[in-house]
Amino acid sequence: QVHLVESGGGLVQPGGSLRLSCTASGSIFSIEVMGWYRQAPGKQRELVAAITSGGITNVADSVKGRFTISRDDPNYTYTVYLQMNNLKPEDTAVYYCHARVRSIANWGQGDQVTVSS
Repeated sequence: QVHLVESGGGLVQPGGSLRLSCTASGSIFSIEVMGWYRQAPGKQRELVAAITSGGITNVADSVKGRFTISRDDPNYTYTVYLQMNNLKPEDTAVYYCHARVRSIANWGQGDQVTVSS
């Protein structure tokens, strides 16, 4: 399995930007897909964006055009980034890094993102 460490959350005003990072360690060469989910108070956890081992990306319609997922060269370090631009109050949530390894889900500790003036 893998251990996921997240960073980059915080408080930002509407229209602002943040970049989340998630670094995986452990069985990184078995990662099938890696990405971000978020959970707002009283709501279900939802997929935000993901990238497969082959580099194919998937971004939720609610953030398309504002959020971008990318990663470092997986041959050296497995770090995935979520660049979040033009943030809106409805983006406020705990953001969780996720990695699927041999069909098993691995989760980070969660990172709070608050968009407020």
